[in-house]
This record gives sequence, structure tokens and C-alpha cells, in this order.
Amino acid sequence: MNDQQKAMITNYVVSYNNFDINGMTRDLASNIVFKNISNGNEDLRIEGIDSFKDQANSATQYFAERKQTIESWKFEESKVTIEIAYKATLAMDFPNGMKKGETLEMKGTSVFEFQNMKIKSITDMS
Repeated sequence: MNDQQKAMITNYVVSYNNFDINGMTRDLASNIVFKNISNGNEDLRIEGIDSFKDQANSATQYFAERKQTIESWKFEESKVTIEIAYKATLAMDFPNGMKKGETLEMKGTSVFEFQNMKIKSITDMS
């Protein structure tokens, strides 16, 4: 199962980097739950494939380019944790003071949970 999980996650990340929403959602369960956790606080929670697609589409306007690079993998039965390096060029000014054209770089962790050969949840942590 690790090979299939790895292929699905790799497809998700490559599709994310290419702003390919259909590719990103290809292996997601219809009841996908996506969470973003920053500094220990959940600042975004999305439930359902349609809501996920809406959020993914709106997020494409924030970045002129973006790239997640997988740095490590940890497999645990129905859960896979990846460590990522993230780099993006902003396509707009951000409320935190960052300006269009600036580069955002950070490290993070993404946890993918699987059920019935689909990704049932993704939790991004930074």
C-alpha cells in the first residue's frame, strides 16, 4: 500500500505546484477534510470535495508560482506524514505586510490519512 499512497501524495504535490486543481483532487474522497494549523492553531478547516475545490481555486490567485518539495516520508498504516519545504512568489499584497513579488519560504508537515484507497483528510502544519 505504501507505493500507492506515495503515488497519490506525489500526484497531489505535483498538481499543487502546477496549479492543477483536477489533478490535486483526483485521489481525494468526496468527504475530504482539509485542515491548516499554524502555530498550533487551526486557522482553516474545509469539509467536502466541492468546498476543497473552491478553496483551491481561490488560493491560486495568491501566488504567481509555488513549489512544495517533499523532504521526508513517514508511513503508518492508513496515515502518511511528509515534511515539506515550501517556496512561493506572491501574486498580491498580503495582510501581514508581505508584498506582491516577494518570496515566501517555510518548512512544514502534511499528514495524509487514507480510507478505501482515497485520501480522506489532509492536515497541513507550519
